Amino acid sequence: MVRKFFLFPMALAGLALSLPAAADDDDHERAREALEAGEVLPLTAILERLGSRYPGDVLEVELEHNDGRWLYEIKLLQPGGKLLKLEVDARDARVIERRSRAGSERKAGHEERR
Repeated sequence: MVRKFFLFPMALAGLALSLPAAADDDDHERAREALEAGEVLPLTAILERLGSRYPGDVLEVELEHNDGRWLYEIKLLQPGGKLLKLEVDARDARVIERRSRAGSERKAGHEERR
């Protein structure tokens, strides 16, 4: 089962000390517990680690729990207008998949470590 937790672009400025916003109260509580238990990194830490390698403006972020694994899905608008979607392991900021208008770049078994 996939659960999605949505973070809206306008709220990103206030995320330094906040928790991921959630689709409903139960989801929000699960996300809060995962953060407090150290199962996920705060979004600010994820964005900081990705920033130099994947520059751009954050358009949308989702925190999902899928098959026992927390993932951030991050949509960026890069310089030159390129749209980039990243699937990132929420525990350690490893990029699992990159997708752009040019196509998908999945590294099966070779996840990137930052």
